[in-house]
Amino acid sequence: MKAAYINRFGGPEVIEYGELPTPEPGPCEVLVRVKATSVNHLDVWVRRGVYPNLRFPHVLGSDIAGVVEEVGPGVRNVRPGQRVLVNPGTSCGVCEACLSGRDNLCKEYRILGEHVWGGYAQYVKVPAANILPYPKNLGWHEAAALPLTFLTAWHALVERGRIRQGETVLIMSAGGGVGSAAVQIAKLFNAFVITTVGADWKVEKAYALGADLVINWRKEDIEEVIREKVGRVDLVLDHTGQEHTQRLINITKWGGRIVMYGATSGYKAQIDLRHIFYRQVSLIGSTMGSKGELFGIVRLVERGKLRPVVYEVLPLERAADAHRLLEGFSPFGKVVLEVD
Repeated sequence: MKAAYINRFGGPEVIEYGELPTPEPGPCEVLVRVKATSVNHLDVWVRRGVYPNLRFPHVLGSDIAGVVEEVGPGVRNVRPGQRVLVNPGTSCGVCEACLSGRDNLCKEYRILGEHVWGGYAQYVKVPAANILPYPKNLGWHEAAALPLTFLTAWHALVERGRIRQGETVLIMSAGGGVGSAAVQIAKLFNAFVITTVGADWKVEKAYALGADLVINWRKEDIEEVIREKVGRVDLVLDHTGQEHTQRLINITKWGGRIVMYGATSGYKAQIDLRHIFYRQVSLIGSTMGSKGELFGIVRLVERGKLRPVVYEVLPLERAADAHRLLEGFSPFGKVVLEVD
């Protein structure tokens, strides 16, 4: 099969395009012919070597939309020829966390494209439990932009952040995949949504998603604007890490929550703990979400309540260019790879 893959860590130039063996589905596994896969920052981190224990060659790509090509013994939930989405998280399926519907807490939790082969290829092999119904109102490109980012945003806001009707919510980086999903999810709860962007041309796009206040953090001080406009916020969704952590704590209400799902600016934040215990601010970690959560998200997409944002579509052989675009330009929405 044709695939984009890495044989070493490094910059976008280490991504190769060529032939790799087509996987064969085993018991309770499904072989999916990939039609489209989207590019995530996770792919960039894996390529750089943040997760060093990989076997090469390694195929990146967590988000997959495609058609079932073949099913292994024991598979009953799907059939060849069926359009499907693929849930990006795998787990053991038998531990207490998995059986409690909290599979993203499984000690064997893995993400496609991170530790196992992902979707930058014509075919991918996945457990049958990872097959999702295809949202009928989306094309391949939009569907491929859905799973990882919407699951991450939903779990962080709804399950971990416990967003409530009418709250004031700050979502960092509306132009990112998770951010663009989170703005839409927060509006389902009638939240007053404040969000940030890093360029003027992104401001109107963020408002078009439903944001109520958009801050260009490169020109304006986030803390000053929020204090002036609304005072403090109930809930923060952040992936930036150390650069903004203390400021986010400062603008969180007494008893408010800050949900962190990443640390792109660095992991070692210095904070004033007095704000945490005296104002009873909760710092909450979040990673991905359970398999079951994505079913509800897909239903909301089919009802037109949520919609993935696609910035650009490139052919699979230009995977390296897609990485350069994500790193250098910072697009608004997802970059998708079309697989033929």
